[in-house]
Amino acid sequence: MTQTTTIAFDQAGLESFLQSRDEPDWLIELRREAWQHAAAMSWPERRSEEWNRTDIRVFQLEKYGVPGGPVADDLPSRAQLAEGVDLAGWIHTTDSQVTEESLSEKWAAKGVLFGSLERLCRDHADIIRPHLFTAFDPDYDKFAALHAAFWSGGQLLYVPRGVALTEPLHISSLLSDGGTDTTHTLIVLEEGAEATVLHESNGVDADGGGLHLGAIELIQKAGSHLRFVDLQEWGQKTYHFAHQKAVVDRDASLQWTIAAMGGQLAKVNQTVDLVGPGADSQVNGVMFTEGRQHLAFHTMQHHKAPNCHSDFLYKSAQQDRSRTVWKGMIKVDKVAQKTDGYQRNDNLVLSNHSRADSIPGLEIEADDVRCTHGSTTSKVDEEQVFYAQCRGFTRNEATRMIVTGFFQQIFDRITIESVREALGAAIARQVREYS
Repeated sequence: MTQTTTIAFDQAGLESFLQSRDEPDWLIELRREAWQHAAAMSWPERRSEEWNRTDIRVFQLEKYGVPGGPVADDLPSRAQLAEGVDLAGWIHTTDSQVTEESLSEKWAAKGVLFGSLERLCRDHADIIRPHLFTAFDPDYDKFAALHAAFWSGGQLLYVPRGVALTEPLHISSLLSDGGTDTTHTLIVLEEGAEATVLHESNGVDADGGGLHLGAIELIQKAGSHLRFVDLQEWGQKTYHFAHQKAVVDRDASLQWTIAAMGGQLAKVNQTVDLVGPGADSQVNGVMFTEGRQHLAFHTMQHHKAPNCHSDFLYKSAQQDRSRTVWKGMIKVDKVAQKTDGYQRNDNLVLSNHSRADSIPGLEIEADDVRCTHGSTTSKVDEEQVFYAQCRGFTRNEATRMIVTGFFQQIFDRITIESVREALGAAIARQVREYS
């Protein structure tokens, strides 16, 4: 463990945390307000619909400290998405502290901001203050409120009107064994702007523990286009709680790809709000679990304006005694006529003891819509195994090929070649030999 701080997530810890920071008054007020709400909230109850499939009774917040203090500078990087890619800039974070940031001068000259959210809150409050916490809701639950009070090492991308970045940007968060990460990622694209962001979270030790208490805000103004990739490979003993939300305005488009491989227990709320006519979103999700991992994703496609399109596809594979939970909802407001919404979750159960819970849903108030949803859960098809064996493959080779091919539909939807290759390699590492 490289993180030495012992500051707790309590009132005294908040005061110590704030004293160690150089932040504007408006941000300190937001933190204090969030802490007051967090202190008044109870932990989520198991009998509530959102948590009845995810048991956090063994989670103990007091085992983890607020981020701060020195971090090791010799930790090995596990970044994958940026290999072989010409980048416009990058941000490296270790245990919720920004250790390196860079942006190409040609984009800085066009008004692009990319770097530490903490630093830019001081230097560019006029840009950040109107957007921070406008997509993310600090009052959603106790985890969200704690994050709002104690976030650290955040990252910001701001792209001015009409600026189209032609090279990707890379954000990496590294977590040491036993460390804490509370990073907040804020991305704002003004009208007509374009960007590609490669975001990944890794544990130093594949078997390591720790706590991630994070949030992502994606804010897109009219006519903007964003490709956002999020690869999560925390250590297998890490707790991962996150609130992630995009707000997509008129004629803007979002392609959001998520891959979740790590963590002991994960509970992620992912929402896309389509708030302007003609807004379009595509979300591609991959979950691959092993051991006793428990990954729960609750997704929402909220159509708030007419003539919008949303497409969510999640694919999950479960090994050993692991479990995934996917609960999706397409919500269509009364004014959102001509909505076109689609959601699907496919599961490949690879052992007799693993489990997949899949709960798609619709909540429609408009009367002129096309909304479809579906879910499948199956095991490896014995006929496919037999077919491959007839052509010279061993049973293990055939099974590995089928498991890898199960995710091909997701890969085909990804428009960035380096990301397709990185996700394919990450899944290949997970697939073991099967008898």
